[in-house]
Amino acid sequence: MLLKLIDSSLRIFVIPLSIATIWLTVTNHQDNPSYGNLKFSNFIGLKYMVFISTISGVYAFLAALSSWIRCFATKAWLFFVSDQIVAYLMVTSGAAVIEILSLAYKGDRTVSWSEACTSYGKFCSRMKVTLVLHALALCCFLVLAVISAYRVFSMFDPPSISDKEVEEERT
Repeated sequence: MLLKLIDSSLRIFVIPLSIATIWLTVTNHQDNPSYGNLKFSNFIGLKYMVFISTISGVYAFLAALSSWIRCFATKAWLFFVSDQIVAYLMVTSGAAVIEILSLAYKGDRTVSWSEACTSYGKFCSRMKVTLVLHALALCCFLVLAVISAYRVFSMFDPPSISDKEVEEERT
């Protein structure tokens, strides 16, 4: 019962994290008189993170509801596979945002890109907060993936070693 409570709590905790990530990203824009307007829709990686955050929030909501419905609660393998997929998708979208922030802060001299965060400091600061929220949601899904893996694999008995195999190992 405790495991089910932790599972549901983490799923419910992901929902506001996903909503905050989406809201901060979508409303993030900054105008610079010298360089123009910068907004999230200028970056495919940020659009991807919004898409994945939407998927993770919706999935967390549906999984929290269905974990208390008996016919779904017995489908541990369904949660296991879904939790794994969402966690991996969140890793990829987080990596995309890390790359964008890295380029924005450091630039890339080999292709003549200068850093942009001195000109767009507010935009970069909000993206850092967004990345932290996204990372927290990812951590929740990593714990959920471990919990769902435990549920799936605890249904099976461990492999048994016959007496003959034990004798062979001793010699």
